[in-house]
Amino acid sequence: MASGGVKMNPRRFSRNQIPIYLYIIPIAVFMGLPIVYIINHALKPMDELFAFPPRFFAAHPTFNNFYNLFASASNSSIPVSRYAFNSIIVTIAVVFLSVFFSTLAGFALSKMRFKLKFMLFEVNNAALMFVAVAVSIPRYLTIARIGILDTYLAHILPLIAMPVALFLIKQFIDQVPDALLEAAQIEGAGPFTVYRRVIIPLIKPAIATGAILTFQQVWNNVETSNLFTSSESIRTLAFYLNTFSAGGATGSANAVQGQGIAAAASVVMFIPNLLLFINMQSSVMNTMAHSGLK
Repeated sequence: MASGGVKMNPRRFSRNQIPIYLYIIPIAVFMGLPIVYIINHALKPMDELFAFPPRFFAAHPTFNNFYNLFASASNSSIPVSRYAFNSIIVTIAVVFLSVFFSTLAGFALSKMRFKLKFMLFEVNNAALMFVAVAVSIPRYLTIARIGILDTYLAHILPLIAMPVALFLIKQFIDQVPDALLEAAQIEGAGPFTVYRRVIIPLIKPAIATGAILTFQQVWNNVETSNLFTSSESIRTLAFYLNTFSAGGATGSANAVQGQGIAAAASVVMFIPNLLLFINMQSSVMNTMAHSGLK
């Protein structure tokens, strides 16, 4: 109960909440505009796609872009299901391995004592500043040297390291009381048992956040298919759909029609990201709220 008899968190709607809604609703609408634009852009007919000045909403929405997308996919020499299969396999492998290694490293950097511990964490933080283009050549040379070009490993290995996921998970593990770990050690638990039985159950929100961030990076990634593979049958769905923006992957669509297909493809690639985030948003918010606390 706040001063003056005003409840801070009433169970039902209260007039005192009106200022909060007046502040939050415009922000929510503004943040949702990109999603509305992506969907509207995919529903625009050809004349509206190239209209100047561009329109935000589709005046005459149509599903022709999606029809052309599926028609072009059906005419492809490689079935679109093959690209989708490759994306699913690569995404599952990278998400699992990235989360596994990030939680292991986060546990070690947070709760263990060893030389160069702080330097290694700062190296990870410095990696946050590098974009993928800056390290594309070293990545290619490394993958070529170890002989995994044109394999699934060429998709998986370059994407396992997720500095932002490691940072968030490590900061979240910092909030775990040392007394819990000491109690487990007194009972005879080793480091990996402590990690598996104590740390993992307590950092599930951070794990969910790391999984979402990794999924978004891998699902939309076209770099590995562009640089590290030459066989069409091993490339991903993101690469295949991205080729439409260059005038069509099969050659049957011209550059103009390709823009409409690319707009529809962007929605197809965006929907899994949106559904995953909506399903796990509470875990993301919980991680963000605790990752910077000490």
